[in-house]
Amino acid sequence: MYYLCEFDMLQILSRITVIAVFVVSIASCSHKNVGKMPVLSVKNHSFSNYDSITLKHMYLSLKVDFDQRILKGKAVLEIDNHSNCHYLILDTRQLVIDDVLLDDSVSAAWSLGEEVPIVGRALVIELGPKTRKVAVYYETSKDAEALMWLSPEQTLGKKHPFMFTQSQAILARTWVPCMDVPAVRYTYSADIECDKAYLPLMSASNNFKKNTTGKYHFEMPQPIPSYLMALAVGNIEFQSLSANSGVFAEPEMLKKAAAEFSELPAMIDAAGKLYGEYAWGRYDVLVLPPSFPFGGMENPRLTFATPTVIAGDKSLVSLVAHELAHSWSGNLVTNRTWEDFWLNEGFTVYFEDRIMEAVYGKPYADMLMALSVGELNHTLETLMKDGPGDTKLKLNLKNRNPDDGVSDIAYVKGAMFLKYLEGLYGRKVFDDFLNAYFNHFKWQTVTTEEFIEYFKSHMSKWPKIKPELDAWIYEVGLPASCPKIVSVELNRVEAMANSINTEKSLKALDTAAFTTQHWMHLLRHLEADSIKDLMPEMDKAYQLSASTNSEIQCDWYLLCISADYKAADPYLEAYLMSVGRRKFLEPLYERLVLTPEGKEKALRIFRKASGGYHAVSRNTIKEILARTTVK
Repeated sequence: MYYLCEFDMLQILSRITVIAVFVVSIASCSHKNVGKMPVLSVKNHSFSNYDSITLKHMYLSLKVDFDQRILKGKAVLEIDNHSNCHYLILDTRQLVIDDVLLDDSVSAAWSLGEEVPIVGRALVIELGPKTRKVAVYYETSKDAEALMWLSPEQTLGKKHPFMFTQSQAILARTWVPCMDVPAVRYTYSADIECDKAYLPLMSASNNFKKNTTGKYHFEMPQPIPSYLMALAVGNIEFQSLSANSGVFAEPEMLKKAAAEFSELPAMIDAAGKLYGEYAWGRYDVLVLPPSFPFGGMENPRLTFATPTVIAGDKSLVSLVAHELAHSWSGNLVTNRTWEDFWLNEGFTVYFEDRIMEAVYGKPYADMLMALSVGELNHTLETLMKDGPGDTKLKLNLKNRNPDDGVSDIAYVKGAMFLKYLEGLYGRKVFDDFLNAYFNHFKWQTVTTEEFIEYFKSHMSKWPKIKPELDAWIYEVGLPASCPKIVSVELNRVEAMANSINTEKSLKALDTAAFTTQHWMHLLRHLEADSIKDLMPEMDKAYQLSASTNSEIQCDWYLLCISADYKAADPYLEAYLMSVGRRKFLEPLYERLVLTPEGKEKALRIFRKASGGYHAVSRNTIKEILARTTVK
């Protein structure tokens, strides 16, 4: 063994440093900046020049690094430069670009534009006259908003880390350099490498078991927009439900999830009978850890779902019907801009209602829709005071985050518009239209104006019917022509709630046949001032604070906050610490900040819980907490 003195070691380190600097300098010199940057502008929340260059296919080669919490590799974009553009312009945000090659080997000149709030930085790449492939070598940053890196403690199993993406609406650019706009559809393939202890899944063809190499290949042969690109990696197992459907989940959740979604094959059959054959091959569901910010995400072939729908009694499976319906409305036919978002979600809620009716019967479907309309009315009441423009179906999102359009307006007002049209023309005629619409725009994108034009053309055979299209689409609020959804069961619950509020007694409460939806409706119609003194009795009788049903918990805790029922505080805090779904977090934080004491409590909880929230939820709650206290 040879020992170095301190002086010798310092000399060697100095030489190594000089060599390292020299190597870095050579690497830096090999990157040429674009000689003259083109004028950059944002169109539909994208810098990309998608009107001039067609993105046909993307190939990803990425390594998943849980230690560094990054993805590293390359994206190879196959393009058709039909306008002979000198530049390819891509969307990026929070990406570190290492190098760009043209047609596999030619070093490209490239530059990043200035950072623009919400939309990020344009990656401008100088093209050759015959360039057909552009390879971007890059890595994600640790704070990339599409990526959620979970420590073992944040998962159900508590032993392995977990990672998943959420690309909608414009977050794909934080993990893939792309044309991040729904107007662009392309096929993709991928090679993903990870620790062999984990299974990666994508919105593409998937493997059902781990292999010994940690290397997996994926193919998505149908063209999709960037917001439907998805990746998840973790200790994941699979259970089949039918020849073309099944459930992925952590091992600790798998059996329970498979039982909850056992009627998924029946839903797929019902959907196909309504609006044409399922076009994506397989339909699987991945149940994610609790930090997932949405109820579900309609990634093609692989819906991402929140564990909050696993209620044990299948009472919340309408969420899966919703994501399945997206396989037609949204995935097969896509809104061209986020201002046309209702074309994705309104159609999907309407379709979801039809699936639930076919599988579970009309009374149950009506009960679900009546609850949704109640939520819509609450949203309308708020928006008509604060931002009436956002109650239109066709939105104005210029210089705004597309997430601002994610509300009950696109979802439920959109669905009620379609119910209104169904009522005018009759179900058979309207179903014929929907089948024709999905077939006509299959694998394409569509705007609100194109929908109107196609609708008028298709329905011209019934000239005596004059639908109020402009009133529904371009005017604020809810038209007087909105259909009334009648639910006998919910009417019965309302009568109970009115009696309790009036008599300040629980004598009228009969929960013998209550489902989750009965409880939700009851809790939403109880008045905090009237039942304040009844809260302990109600809690003791029905164990509401300790409930494990996420929907019931949220509505009960909202009532507890308003009634200042402090016995529920520990349960409320535990709920806010363990649930990441924005649908539940947002109203609870909104209710807390209405008083100084509540706002202090909300801030304290958020400081502890925020690390477990996805950026989508975290940013929403930050905005709520930044507001001044009302009283």
